[in-house]
Amino acid sequence: MTAPPPAVLLFPGQGAQQPGMGVGLYHAHPGFRTRMDEALELWRAHGFDLRADWLAARIGPEADRLRTAQPLLFSLNWAVGRTVLDAGVRPAALLGHSVGEVAAATLAGVFDPADAVSLMADRIGHLDGTPPGGMLAVQARPDEVVPYTTDEVVVGAVNGPRQVLLAGPEDGLRSAEEKLRADGFTCRRARALNPFHSPVLTEAALRALPLLAAVPIRRPKLPLHSAYEPGPLTGERIQDPRFWALQPARPVMFGPALDVVLAGPDVVLAEAGPGQGLTALARRHPRVAKGGSRAIGLLPARPCEPDGERAAFEKALAELASAPAVSGEQTASAAVGAADQAALPPAHSTAQMSRPVRAGLQTDLTRSRPGTGAPVPADSE
Repeated sequence: MTAPPPAVLLFPGQGAQQPGMGVGLYHAHPGFRTRMDEALELWRAHGFDLRADWLAARIGPEADRLRTAQPLLFSLNWAVGRTVLDAGVRPAALLGHSVGEVAAATLAGVFDPADAVSLMADRIGHLDGTPPGGMLAVQARPDEVVPYTTDEVVVGAVNGPRQVLLAGPEDGLRSAEEKLRADGFTCRRARALNPFHSPVLTEAALRALPLLAAVPIRRPKLPLHSAYEPGPLTGERIQDPRFWALQPARPVMFGPALDVVLAGPDVVLAEAGPGQGLTALARRHPRVAKGGSRAIGLLPARPCEPDGERAAFEKALAELASAPAVSGEQTASAAVGAADQAALPPAHSTAQMSRPVRAGLQTDLTRSRPGTGAPVPADSE
């Protein structure tokens, strides 16, 4: 009998948030409720008291604001992932999109949960008040949108070969959207009110360096992949405070990162967060679309009643629980060691790799040919 493939957990970022996300599971699953309460209590200690409004699903327009979306996304991602680990699942890799990468790193043991929340609260404080802006999903190749970019409006994410997001200040982004639509491109605004993953945020993002330099940053106990520099994170990069500080201003290369994860043996990709935006992206990848690897969501695509959310979660968890366990410390060390000796840049290039990348340069990062093009899903940063 063929053994089931190992699990890979995916963690979504800004844009996946929904009013009432995960509330049904909270009411129906005691283990998840305990973990979610732990995370929300850490945020409350920093002045983010979101529990009552989240449970009542009365956040409304506030759901997309920085001080609401980021804490709730981190908390939900971490709590779902932690509940999966509590069930005995040991994934072959963790991969996050934007803020999802912080949740993945925390689950892997790079950050203590209290430190991770402290770092994110500090980051939010620095980013709050930056110029208004957003992200624009465009059904196009990265090179096709280069003519519409500027010093401030850049490719903020590459989710697939024809799935990109432009990011930048509101005026510039609106101008780019008008030109793209006039030229026949399909565009849609993502659920973000800040110019995430654009150089506009660089100065504010770097203000997080003092606190990052003061907290412990450990080697992962589980294999941790990055969507900023696709592939396993090395010890050197993991322990570089500048790498973590600049994440809000750097482009997310989720498509190429997914290529790396799917380049080896078959896996079960499981989205451990709200919605199923990353699941939709993964299902369009040739390694999944043609069979072999699979993509599932641990939560429904839309919030539903407690029994429905629990049933969806337990069905997905049962599939993951049947996967072979991965030895945490040993496998993580092997992944880090292999990457350290492979194609990552030498130490002297760290500062260059940490800078935000203009759209015209990002095309070089997509030569690994991610999966088949398709419209950008609704819940994707």
